[in-house]
Amino acid sequence: QLSDQQKMSESPLSRFRGVYLPPALHPLNKTFIKGGKWKDVDSAQEKRRSFLRDFCKKYNSRKKLQTHLMHLVSRIYVEDRHKVLYCEVPKAGCSNWKRVLMVLNGLAASAHNISHDDVHYGKHLRKLDSYDLKGIYTRLNMYTKTIFVRDPMERLVSAFRDKFEHPNSYYHPVFGKAIIKKYRQNANEEALKTGSGVKFKEFIQYLLDSHRPVGMDIHWEQVSKLCYPCLINYDFIGKFETLEEDANYFLQLVGAPAELKFPKFKDRHSSDERTSAEVVRQYLKELSKEERQLTYDFYYLDYLMFNYTSP
Repeated sequence: QLSDQQKMSESPLSRFRGVYLPPALHPLNKTFIKGGKWKDVDSAQEKRRSFLRDFCKKYNSRKKLQTHLMHLVSRIYVEDRHKVLYCEVPKAGCSNWKRVLMVLNGLAASAHNISHDDVHYGKHLRKLDSYDLKGIYTRLNMYTKTIFVRDPMERLVSAFRDKFEHPNSYYHPVFGKAIIKKYRQNANEEALKTGSGVKFKEFIQYLLDSHRPVGMDIHWEQVSKLCYPCLINYDFIGKFETLEEDANYFLQLVGAPAELKFPKFKDRHSSDERTSAEVVRQYLKELSKEERQLTYDFYYLDYLMFNYTSP
């Protein structure tokens, strides 16, 4: 709404600071929904949406979150054909969601023959921060915004297993070496050189350290800091625990082709057991009671926002 003169007199970044998007609960557009089979999924969806909005009202009354707009939308993928915005939460089905977005966008015929590298390094999908200010606001206001989340401890253990228990040419030398160097006493030369073999307890020491030797990573960053659910009014909240039915209901909502179903396959390390509550329990045994409590505290907001039970 600014005049051209005002726009020119401002620095381009000043308009992005202190952005505050009030949470509003819009009714979902259910035009494309056929039949009554989605009744339970829809009911769960409405409860999640209401729960999050009520939480955000209480939380924001105490602390008004403000952040830079470009940072706020930097994890959001855009699919213009079906008017979808998807905020990526790693370890909560994001690889298969990106495959689905590529199919919706006409970039692939099927989600089943898109490789992991194509999904993550192919640069086929646009993110919301690549648009101009008007493009960002138009899409935030007009598109169906979705986020898929997961129990925070399960997500954390899943990330650790994926990045540190398998060969990895990025996480071992970048994170592994720094973690072993700082938290392992009498580390041998091989471990210091390769960064392989990080123990879960060492990883947690890094996570909880206010002076981390290497920064945070999206795979274990809190959802509250990846997707800002109290600043962006997400229309649809899916959960990894009910991934398939939530995802397929969402695809119906946005008018996706009837033959497109959310893929069931595990993206990588398919022979590994999925990270379940029982698997998490085994990993948490390696921690002291205090470390377990501090790890829970680290993800406290994610537990509250999405109504997950504390472990």
